[in-house]
Amino acid sequence: MNMNLQSSSNSPQQDQLRQPLVLAVDDNEDNLQLLAQLLILIECSHITATDGQTAVIMAQNYQPNLILLDMMLPDLDGIEVVSRLKQNPETMEIPIVAVTAMAREEDQQRFLRAGCKEYIKKPYIIEELEATIRRCLG
Repeated sequence: MNMNLQSSSNSPQQDQLRQPLVLAVDDNEDNLQLLAQLLILIECSHITATDGQTAVIMAQNYQPNLILLDMMLPDLDGIEVVSRLKQNPETMEIPIVAVTAMAREEDQQRFLRAGCKEYIKKPYIIEELEATIRRCLG
């Protein structure tokens, strides 16, 4: 009998097979491509959306481990997306990182009050974005 086989869900082999899933939301295709490349580099699976309505539906359908959310989208603004996700029992626990060009302190506080776990300012520094993603997935 092999005593090394354990049914623990925290085994290194299972952790390697199960990459975290990140939903990246941005209406700018270049930004989405950059986020996708970074997520691949840090060994995360990813799905993308280019508008708020699609982001809400994808979050419900795929239950990602993290959402990187552009706060200025063409249909729903980021605050509305966060509000809808936080009101839904299926998505309310998913951490959301606001990705925004709005760098004023009051904007940042508004995003945090709305339910975002953290925020990243555009243009972002890749190392900061990676550290934030890892912290939120932690």
